[in-house]
Amino acid sequence: MSQSRHEEPVIESEKKTEIDQQDAETIHSVNTERDPTDLTHIRSHVSTHDVPIEHYSSYIPVPDEVYDRLPPSRKVVIVTLLSFCSFLAPISSTTILAAVPEVAATYSSTGTIINLSNALYMLFMGVSPCVYGPLSQVYGRRITCLITAILFMGCSLGTALSPNLVSYFIFRILTAFEGTAFLTIGASCIGDIYRPSERATAMGWFLSGTLIGPAFGPFIGGIIVTFKSWRVIFYLQTALAGVATIGAYFLLPETAHHMKIDDLVGLPLRAKARVLWGMLNPWRVIRLYKYPNLIMVALASSSLVWNMYSLLTPIRYILNPRFNLTTPIQSGLFYLAPGCGYILGTFGGGKYADYITIKWTKKRGVRVSEDRLRSALPFMGIAMPICMLLYGWSVEKRFGGIALPVIMMFVQGVAQLFCFPSLNTYCLDVMQQNGAEVIAGNYMIRYLFAALGSATVLPAVEKIGVGWFSTISALFLVVSSLATWAAVLWGRGWREKIDQKRRANRGKMAEMEHELKVVMDNGKEKEMV
Repeated sequence: MSQSRHEEPVIESEKKTEIDQQDAETIHSVNTERDPTDLTHIRSHVSTHDVPIEHYSSYIPVPDEVYDRLPPSRKVVIVTLLSFCSFLAPISSTTILAAVPEVAATYSSTGTIINLSNALYMLFMGVSPCVYGPLSQVYGRRITCLITAILFMGCSLGTALSPNLVSYFIFRILTAFEGTAFLTIGASCIGDIYRPSERATAMGWFLSGTLIGPAFGPFIGGIIVTFKSWRVIFYLQTALAGVATIGAYFLLPETAHHMKIDDLVGLPLRAKARVLWGMLNPWRVIRLYKYPNLIMVALASSSLVWNMYSLLTPIRYILNPRFNLTTPIQSGLFYLAPGCGYILGTFGGGKYADYITIKWTKKRGVRVSEDRLRSALPFMGIAMPICMLLYGWSVEKRFGGIALPVIMMFVQGVAQLFCFPSLNTYCLDVMQQNGAEVIAGNYMIRYLFAALGSATVLPAVEKIGVGWFSTISALFLVVSSLATWAAVLWGRGWREKIDQKRRANRGKMAEMEHELKVVMDNGKEKEMV
């Protein structure tokens, strides 16, 4: 079967072992004569993107033919829809920032308490991928996306109608839990339909929704709260979720190469329940962090999200008094700077990551997943820390006027879109058979850091000042860049070492099972005598 020329090679002995194992599991060869627009599920002789059989190599090749099942125009429609869906949960995390004083007044509370709800929103955005990552592999992308879109719409409406602070908190948390599924499922769909050498470009467009949302959210919220009640923000969010639900129903096919639920056909009920729990167990996501390279990339993603939310969260509290701004819409204009940066970065970030991948593939003769990370290093390790320092200290020491912090926010927006496509696509490339779970784990870690940043930024700025807090954020970016560089240098070796340990443990377990079987057989023979 043909294989993409950019695929990472597998040692022949390992490949034979894996294929023999899969033959025993009766996984059949791919039907390449199927109509290219038909996305009915196929089983592959070589492991596909989400095959449920447990492998003992972190890299399993995917047949090249599976990426040709859809024409390019259909793929563009899917990416556009997924980008819109991914826009919803992140924009909800920041739209309310411009209306925090108004929400606090409605419930006779304080801005600190309302900001705590935003931190909890981020926290549950981090918890959600542990559930929806495995769920999308078992039941498929389409049905999971439809269910979460409907639930997101209902929770958004519940937030708008909340009669008290407790119900407001509950519906905000549930909205976050449902909305993050769009991010995990969207990234997994891109891994399903695009080759590794094409994914980052598609990922850049998909991620534009996740980043433009948080940047433009406060501006939209500022306009609404200036002229209407803050509840209109969530009525608008409900309407957008309705559009996403309709779009997913009519435009999103099932893209998963294989749904694990199909492997449970014919099993007794008790065995089916036991295996199904193993497939859906959230611990599957966390367990992947035995691979150090995934820890390094998760740290890098977390530093970017920490930087983004610690930059966006306090704007109204920091820049309003600094520049004598009096209305929410005025401070909301500052959010347009990083938003425009994200839009500009969309056109080049993903393509640059793919360019670096192809360049190093030609240089080595083989594709090594970690080479993709090189594209993020100069932006994450140099450009963004410098921008963060200039932004923080220009506001703290009152130099550079409005222009300097606005320019720094814009440049940071561009730089982030040159980092995220590389990091996200790496998660899909490095362990293709567990792509949804790897990306889910990455989102889990990054949004836990986003929650921490949202919760601590205002108290920290009040205590140590925006300059020193920006310095801490810049150092976090530098440390994360060094961790990413370590993954580039040693990530492949780390993966192979962990895989060897897993194969060794598997061999020991097989020997123990064989010895136990021999003992049991001998016991039965003695009983018969």
